Formats: sequence, C-alpha cells, structure tokens
Amino acid sequence: MKQITASGQSVEEAVQAALEQLNASRDQVEIEVIDEGKKGLLGVFGSKRSIVKISLVKDPIEEAQRFIEDVTGKMGIDVQVATQVNDRHVTFDLQGDKIALLIGKRGQTLNALQYLVQLFMNKNKKHYYTVMLDAQGYRQRRKETLEVLAARMAEKSVRNKTKVALEPMPAFERKIIHMALQNDDRVTTYSDSIDPHRHIVIEAK
Repeated sequence: MKQITASGQSVEEAVQAALEQLNASRDQVEIEVIDEGKKGLLGVFGSKRSIVKISLVKDPIEEAQRFIEDVTGKMGIDVQVATQVNDRHVTFDLQGDKIALLIGKRGQTLNALQYLVQLFMNKNKKHYYTVMLDAQGYRQRRKETLEVLAARMAEKSVRNKTKVALEPMPAFERKIIHMALQNDDRVTTYSDSIDPHRHIVIEAK
C-alpha cells in the first residue's frame, strides 16, 4: 500500500497536496490526520503546519476480478471476466469453455462463488458493494425459468386452494418469484424458514 505524508497550512491543504502527489481522488485513499496544526497569532506567529498521512488503497473491483480468476483457475476453469459497475452494484460476467462446471446444478456453484466474492469485496472496506456473478447469460435464463415456475405454482395453489412451498433459493432468486406474482391478486407470497433452507410459499387468497 503506497503511503505519503504531506503538510499544509490546514488539514484540507495538506490532503490536497498529498492527493496531487499520488494523482488520486479522495475515494481512492485513506486519510490519517497526524497533526491538525495551529494557526498562531495573526495567522503567522506560533503557527504550526497540519500534517496528514495518505494511503493509496487498492481498487476493490480490480482485486475482486483477480480473486475470481484465481479461484476459478484453481478449479481448473479458465475464464474471461467482463465487469460492469452501476454505482455500488458490480456485475462480473464470466465466459469460458467449461462454464457449465462453474454454474453447477441450478446455479449452486455460481451462487456460492458470488457469495464469496461479495464477502471478499466488502472485507475491511469503507464502501459496501453488492455483487452479481453471471456466466454466459445464465442469470437471464434462470430468471425466465423462475418466472415460468412462479406462474405454474400460482395456478396450482389457486386450483387446489392450498399453499405451495418452493425449493430453497438465495434471496435474489426469491425476489424474482415475489416480483413475478406481485400483481396476481389471486395469491400472496412470503418467505419462510431460515437460510440455507429459506424458501417461497405461494398461498391462494
């Protein structure tokens, strides 16, 4: 981690001087005020300069991409990673020859890796990121599958006038089910149990 110490007539001036030396912006550094300084009499006599230490932090998104490449490499899967950033939401799209191994049954392997990447990105970081891992369009295909499932299970619930419990799913997949049925006034949906067994229940009104 690159660090420099800078001084100025004020803390802000010292920080700006350090940022210029590092050619960095505030969101790329950690700032430690060593001495706030003192203006002194008439702003001159007895004055003491402010001193700050600025540490250039690594880009968490670039670090996460290297983490993905390292983990998948150890799995024997060579991937290319394309990254999209929307504010604090980051999508990593993985491409490769053995991508089916990375997805796993019903996306379980991909979901597990996504969870690890999110933990990695937010460990000891001052900004919180949400992470989505996709693999050659799997998330869109899975979304369409879940929407079809939601419609079919809603019909079953209405037809039999009973509750229908779906298989356990991660939160972002449960949200797809909720959204798919939010305008269906014949049924209500809610989540039941606790992770890793938390699941959607569809209930006829």
